[in-house]
Amino acid sequence: MNTSTPIALVTGGSRGLGRDMALKLAAQGTDVMVTYRSRREDAMAVVAAIEATGRRAAALPLDVGDSAGFDAFVAQVAQTLRTHWQRERFDFLVNNAGIGVRAPFVEIDQAQFDLLVNVHLKGPFFLTQKLLPLMADGGRILNVSSGLVRFALPGYSAYAAMKGAVEVLTRYQAKELGARGITVNVLAPGAIETDFGGGAVRDNAELNAFIAANTALGRAGLPEDIGAAAAALLGPGGRWINGQRIEASGGMFL
Repeated sequence: MNTSTPIALVTGGSRGLGRDMALKLAAQGTDVMVTYRSRREDAMAVVAAIEATGRRAAALPLDVGDSAGFDAFVAQVAQTLRTHWQRERFDFLVNNAGIGVRAPFVEIDQAQFDLLVNVHLKGPFFLTQKLLPLMADGGRILNVSSGLVRFALPGYSAYAAMKGAVEVLTRYQAKELGARGITVNVLAPGAIETDFGGGAVRDNAELNAFIAANTALGRAGLPEDIGAAAAALLGPGGRWINGQRIEASGGMFL
């Protein structure tokens, strides 16, 4: 990896978990590029917050569910690296961007299923593939999964199936990219208080209490819990962790 300040690319970094990941990475000395799909103002607020800490940052538009746009995005990343950092490579890729679809198995339709495939599986698969020429040897990739791969809650069969595929993909990426010194791990959050999935965990008191009662640490997760975990995995102490699933759920459904 480049011996100068590391640069991370965090997809979906304008809000929620991605936002906190970007801020925590900046706090430990990493420059950050964040992507956003439609909320440019939110992304620019993240950039401003990062720059206020003395780190460099940039925001780029990206629809992870539209793989036809990846070549243009990769070209924009390359241009941003050259103009903003005078660099040719970045160091960390966090495949965080995602959407939530909750529907019973007997009701989910093919359009919903295809959307989840495109955003959570096809998108990260081919985006990572196309970004590899811009990644530094010795860099790190962090995919994002879900606690729902380990435990089953009704309504998430399709979403969890995509995340399960990401966990398998992570092991193959780790195996195949090891020759370049690139590590690949997957971070699996438990239930977190964000606006994801309509903000149910954050705003539904009954659901929040149910999660707290079934979590060893007695509460639902917060975005900063996941941002801190991502920063730890991408920090100096995470260099020998590879091909692993790390769940950050506070001990949910143990």
